[in-house]
Amino acid sequence: MQTTSTTGTSATSRLRWTKQDTTWALSLFGTAVGAGILFLPINAGMHGFWPLVVMTLLVGPMTFFAHRGLSRFVLSSKKPGSDITEVVEEHFGATAGKIITLLYFFAIYPIVLIYGVGITNTVDSFLVNQLGMASPPRVILSLVLILGMMAIMLLGEKIMLRVTQFLVYPLVGILLFMSLYLIPEWNTAALSQVPSVGDFTITLWISIPVLVFAFNHSPAISAFSMAQSRDHGKDAEQKSAQILLRAAGMLVGFVMLFVFSCVLSLTPADLAAAKSENIAILSYLANKHESPFISYLGPIVAFVAIVSSFFGHYLGAREGLNGLIVKVMRGADNKPVNRKKIDVFTVVFMILTIWLVATLNPSILGMIESLGGPIIATILFIMPMYAVKNVPAMKKYSGTISNAFVLVMGLIAISAILYGLFF
Repeated sequence: MQTTSTTGTSATSRLRWTKQDTTWALSLFGTAVGAGILFLPINAGMHGFWPLVVMTLLVGPMTFFAHRGLSRFVLSSKKPGSDITEVVEEHFGATAGKIITLLYFFAIYPIVLIYGVGITNTVDSFLVNQLGMASPPRVILSLVLILGMMAIMLLGEKIMLRVTQFLVYPLVGILLFMSLYLIPEWNTAALSQVPSVGDFTITLWISIPVLVFAFNHSPAISAFSMAQSRDHGKDAEQKSAQILLRAAGMLVGFVMLFVFSCVLSLTPADLAAAKSENIAILSYLANKHESPFISYLGPIVAFVAIVSSFFGHYLGAREGLNGLIVKVMRGADNKPVNRKKIDVFTVVFMILTIWLVATLNPSILGMIESLGGPIIATILFIMPMYAVKNVPAMKKYSGTISNAFVLVMGLIAISAILYGLFF
């Protein structure tokens, strides 16, 4: 009996919540809450209040179970310290590994480019409109901002996590404050909009991808899972699930409260107007209420959200590019490769391409992001569930309702994305 008690106490001690766990939960939260949160109330709420209630009930389980599945996939490798690109090759073979790694990179990399454009536009707009300054040369402004974000990444995982924590606390605070600030403006217009069963179903269907990408932190899952494996060994899967559950809870609590508060403070017609004007929700609220306070707060929220999300997406893009280069250079001869040189190439490539795109400010990036949508949904929802059925190391997770739920929601998301692209 004494042995059992000691083992139980030891397991409890190993899984005790720590400051490092909080830091990782905040980092995952920051990865998910990118600039897209400023458009989420518009995209998710313009069809009324009641579909939004159902979305809220679905998004928590969707977010947690899908990301837990991807984390389990990364942790299923026989080789400690393997990232997602190496695990894919281990389980599915060299050819499939190259294809999936290529898709993984091209699903995340355009989002990194978009954040380069977004951070430049946000800061430039703030300098001109709020501070009354002349617009600085875009080529210099974009370079300074990109080098600043990249410098934090190059300082290492611990520094990146600390900076993310520093950024996410005010982001959480601002989201909560804005949610409460808008309560006096709440009205019943959204509640009175009751769609038919057919419209309700279609609304939910086309809104699922919006929720998937608004809560998506899959680019950081591989690095996160590797860190848990390094720090917790055989307890990595349980510790990862514990942190992912807290991160999903934070996302649902703070983000959906913000969405509900925005939707209830506006009418469906207001949300439709904001969508047609293609402006962020805080910008629309500032214009509607003529509030200089919100007009100053909006760019700050956008800046913090973009920077915190950039870190997580950069981790995924770097991992994808490194994995791709390693697989190509290793080739059939299985030659050893110089990973330090690959790391240097990846950093230089990222800086130059993000700087170039941020300077050029092209308008096609939204389309590229949409094309990457089905790939992200496939990697996050479908691939881990396929592995549960076909990979021996994953079979211990089979036979649960959550697996079926993740698979169904993934297929719904992909079908809705493809419908939105082609119809």
